[in-house]
Amino acid sequence: MTGNKECEATIASMNFIADHIKKIASKLDNGSVTALVDGITNSKKIFLMGAGRSGLVAKAFAMRLMHMGFAVHVVGETTAPSVQAEDLVIAVSGSGETTSIANLGATAKKIGSKLATITSNKDSSLGRISDVVIVIPGRPRDDIEYEDYHERRMIGYTQLAPLGTVFEISSLVFLDAVISELMVKTGASEAELKKRHTVLE
Repeated sequence: MTGNKECEATIASMNFIADHIKKIASKLDNGSVTALVDGITNSKKIFLMGAGRSGLVAKAFAMRLMHMGFAVHVVGETTAPSVQAEDLVIAVSGSGETTSIANLGATAKKIGSKLATITSNKDSSLGRISDVVIVIPGRPRDDIEYEDYHERRMIGYTQLAPLGTVFEISSLVFLDAVISELMVKTGASEAELKKRHTVLE
């Protein structure tokens, strides 16, 4: 069995990410969150998009919206219909500058649909054209050092949460929390969500 000394970095990483999520929760813009929830409930169809790991977060949220009974699709999937003016497109992009997602966002705006973006950069290409922007800060600029007593070395935040980890996990937690808000607002129960869950497993 692995001793505590050998998993110091694992525990430190989990605490680091959990603390960051708590900070984000305390600084969320309530108006933007309300606008996102209202946009979801008032739109005819909802489309999710993102690239890489952010795309996986978008797909996870799309799955939960399906469980809620919304007409939801993932941009790029072969079964996704065309976006119309009465629809909502939600983009997940840490930088807000990923070329493919930024271009799709611009196309959605030309069609006349509403665009909501989950990003760390409100002033990004996506942020500037979005109707709703939810700011989920990524990794903090100030370095954090954590002493790994097993290796007798210091671990910086780049090792605790490399690349876009903090943004991606924080976005996933935020969007799952939005599902909770939608359940309260619509009166949906977990039993109702479970009925829509796949049974072909």
